[in-house]
Amino acid sequence: MFENRLVPQARDANLRDYETACSSFSWDEVNASFSWHTTGLVNIGYEAIDRHAENPATAQRTCLLYCRGTQRSALTYAQMRTLSNRFGNALRSLGVKKGDRVFLFLPAVPELYIALAGCAKIGAIIVPLYSNFRESAVKARMLDARGKVLVTTPNRRAHIPSEEFPDLEHIIIVGPDTDLDAGEIAWDALMAAASDEPAIQWVEREDPLLLVYTSGQDSKPLGLVHVHDAMRGYLVTAQWVLDLRPDDVLWTQAQPGWLMSVVYSAFAPWLCGATSFVTGKMHDARMIYRLIQDHRVSVLYTIPTIYRILAAAGEELPRQFDLKSLRHLASVVEPLFPDLIYTMLRVLGLQVHDTWWTAETGMITIANFPCLPIKPGYLGKPVPGMTATVLDEDGRQVPAFTMGSLAFKPGWPAMVRSIWGNPEAYQRYIRHPEWFVTDDTAFMDHDGYFFHQGRTDDVIITAAGKTGFAEIETTLQQHPAVAEAAVIRVHHTDGQRKLKAFIRLKDAYQPSPLLQRKIMAFVKNNFAPDIAPQEIQFCDHLPRDQYGNLLRRVLKAWELGLPVKTVRT
Repeated sequence: MFENRLVPQARDANLRDYETACSSFSWDEVNASFSWHTTGLVNIGYEAIDRHAENPATAQRTCLLYCRGTQRSALTYAQMRTLSNRFGNALRSLGVKKGDRVFLFLPAVPELYIALAGCAKIGAIIVPLYSNFRESAVKARMLDARGKVLVTTPNRRAHIPSEEFPDLEHIIIVGPDTDLDAGEIAWDALMAAASDEPAIQWVEREDPLLLVYTSGQDSKPLGLVHVHDAMRGYLVTAQWVLDLRPDDVLWTQAQPGWLMSVVYSAFAPWLCGATSFVTGKMHDARMIYRLIQDHRVSVLYTIPTIYRILAAAGEELPRQFDLKSLRHLASVVEPLFPDLIYTMLRVLGLQVHDTWWTAETGMITIANFPCLPIKPGYLGKPVPGMTATVLDEDGRQVPAFTMGSLAFKPGWPAMVRSIWGNPEAYQRYIRHPEWFVTDDTAFMDHDGYFFHQGRTDDVIITAAGKTGFAEIETTLQQHPAVAEAAVIRVHHTDGQRKLKAFIRLKDAYQPSPLLQRKIMAFVKNNFAPDIAPQEIQFCDHLPRDQYGNLLRRVLKAWELGLPVKTVRT
C-alpha cells in the first residue's frame, strides 16, 4: 500500500546520507557542538542565547522576530541575553532558586520567550500552560506542580483562583498598566529594576528544565519532566529534520503552552543560531503568505490544518507574493493525507515533510527527511540515534505491516525522565523490557517507513498537546443538565477528526438544540475553546460492560451504524 514515492527535492540538505548516519551516529558525537563539552559548565539557556551573544560574529543576528497586528519587534541575540538576564535576576529577587517551578501562562508575545530563556538560565523549572486553558484546566496543573511564580496577562489572570495555591507567592502581569492586587507585580516595573548582569546557574545535564502537562488515562493531568540534556536532541532534529541553518527564519506555528512552542519556536532554532518568527493564530491564506514574504521565512513547521487552508486558497494566490525565501515545509500533530501533500506540491512547488513526536518523546522522533524519498501517507523513518519498532501486547516485535504499539529503545536525550510526583505512572512507558512504549499504534513497512494508525489510549492531540477524553468528560459532567458523558473521535469526509460527545441528561432536562449549544459553550468557557466537542448526541444510556467500564467501541459502532452485541447499561 502507498507505494508512490516523491524523490527528494533538497540537494544540499544538512543530512545527506541517512543510512550512513543511522549506522554510525552516536549521541556522544553531538557533545562537541556545545561549550560544556570543553568547559563542563551546563545550561541550555547559555547554549541557546549567551553563546551566540558572546561571539561578535553572531551577537547582532536576529534571535526573535515578532509580529501581531501592528505590533512588530525584533531582538538580536545580544538583546535577548540582556533581557533574559534581567528576567532571571528578577526571579531571583523574588526568591526563585534552582528547581523552583515557574508557570508561564502567556500568548505568543516576546515576554514569553524572554521568560523561557530567563527561567532556564537560573535553573528554574519551566511549566508552560496552554494559553487558552480556563480555570479548571489551569487549576489542576498548578495544584500538581506547586509553582512559586506565575507569569500571565490580565485577562488570563481572571481564570486563576490564586487563593487556592498556597505555594504561589508572586504573579507577574504582562501587559498594559492595570490595577494590581496583593502579590501581583507588573512585568515592566520588575524588568526595569532588575540587573542585566549574567544570570547563569550551572546545572547538571540531568537537572529538570521543563514540566509539561499531558493527560493520562484518567482525568488527572500528568507532569512530564524533561531535562537540560534534551538540548542535544533539539539541535539534531532542528538540523536534520527541519534542515535548519544559522541564516534561516523558522516559523513554527504552535500555540503557547504546547511543548512544540517551547522546543521548536525557541530552544531548537536558538541552539542553531537561527531566527524564530512568532505571531498569533493564523487562519487566512493571504496573511500567511504575506508574513512569509515580509519576514523572509525559509522554514515553515505547522499543522495539516494550515496546509489545508493554503491548499484551499489555490495556486494563483501565492503567485501574488515573493515567496522565494521559503525552501522547506514540515508538518506535525496529525498524519498528512497523500492528497494534501500532492496539492501543496502543486500550490507551492515544495514537498511537505511529515513528522511525529509526543510530549513524552520530547523531540521529533520519526520524520520524512529532506534527503529521503517521501512515501505520501507515511510518517517517515526514525531519527538517527533512535531505534523504533512495533510491539504486540506481550512486548514482542511484530513483522512488517502488522499493527501494534509504537516503541523506541530508551536513551535519547529528550526522552521524558519521570512523571512529576507520580513514579507509578511512568511504569506504563517501560512496561516491556528494553523498550519505551508510546500510546500510539502503527505498522512498519519493508523499507522501514512507519505508518500511524491512531491512539492506543483515550486521548486526543490538540494545540494544547495531549488532552484526555476523561478530562473533557469530567468538564461535561459539571454542567447541571448532564448525568453522564462520553467522548469519541469521529472522522469526517474532509479528512479532519472531530470530537463528538454522547450525553445522558438528568431527568429534569429535555434534549434540544439550545441545550446542545449551551453545553458546548460550557466546555469552551470552563476548559478550553478549541477542545469542546463539535457535536453532541443525547442518548438514553451509555454502553458499559459488566464492571461498569465505558465501551467506546460501542459508541463508535453507533456512530458508524454497525451492529453491536448486547451490553450491560
